[in-house]
Amino acid sequence: MSACVLPLLLHYETGLTRRNITVDNLVVAGWTGRDRAAVEHHIKELAAIGVKPPATTPIFYRASAARLTIAESIEALGEASSGEGEFVLLQSGGRLWVGAGSDHTDREVEKYGVSVSKQMCDKPIAPEFWPMVDVASHWDRLILRAYIKENGKRTLYQEGSVTAMLDPLDLIGRFSGKSGLADGTLMFCGTLSAKGGVRPSEEFAFELEDPVRGRRIERRYSIRNLPVLG
Repeated sequence: MSACVLPLLLHYETGLTRRNITVDNLVVAGWTGRDRAAVEHHIKELAAIGVKPPATTPIFYRASAARLTIAESIEALGEASSGEGEFVLLQSGGRLWVGAGSDHTDREVEKYGVSVSKQMCDKPIAPEFWPMVDVASHWDRLILRAYIKENGKRTLYQEGSVTAMLDPLDLIGRFSGKSGLADGTLMFCGTLSAKGGVRPSEEFAFELEDPVRGRRIERRYSIRNLPVLG
């Protein structure tokens, strides 16, 4: 088992606390849309760049927890990788936490095999997490956004309500049943359609906004492309 220890910022009742959190299991949920038409749109969106449709929807891919990072820069092989803004769930210390991340994916490898592509790239996450109990009552008000740097300008890449994806407890139930997520598990929970289509960028930013409490979790990272030499 490949575990990852990350220094995260957790919002406890007593205030924001930095703790080293061990993640043993990384799960990447795909095609998690509540709206079947939107799911089909995303499947066609990826099919346009050569990605085969999933065997089931939703589907739960596995990747090494060592791929998780809070770094502000990652390296990716070639120039065909791109990010996806998502909300993430973390089970740690007997509590469920909510954060944000990017399921950065190698699009060339994705054409060969989605499961393999999930293992190819680092998975950036924001270090800040809210307790699920803090947002459960107004979950449907949360908003996801992502931006890319395009032609030297910050461009809106994704935007929408978290209601585009299945409810967190529904996702957890479909993955692990009544037992819930095992402690030390982090799950990416699906993404929104990209405005203008899926495409690479030298910089990617993502955020999860809570308009009820007037706060947001956000992160930006750059991508350094490594040469493909054969």
